[in-house]
Amino acid sequence: MVLSISGVVLLGIIAFLFFRKDGLKASHAVVCALFGFFLAGTAIAPSIKAGSASLASLLGGIKF
Repeated sequence: MVLSISGVVLLGIIAFLFFRKDGLKASHAVVCALFGFFLAGTAIAPSIKAGSASLASLLGGIKF
């Protein structure tokens, strides 16, 4: 759950920055949000979730 909320916040900040820089129009943001909403209800959603969790653990394991 923590990863999901963090990911949503991070993606929200990125979308906000794109919107502020005029690289993302409001209509584009709505389409992206609807795409994500409908994609979450498909059969590929568990694979996307597993892939993002794997990427998060990979990035979390990097030592600087």
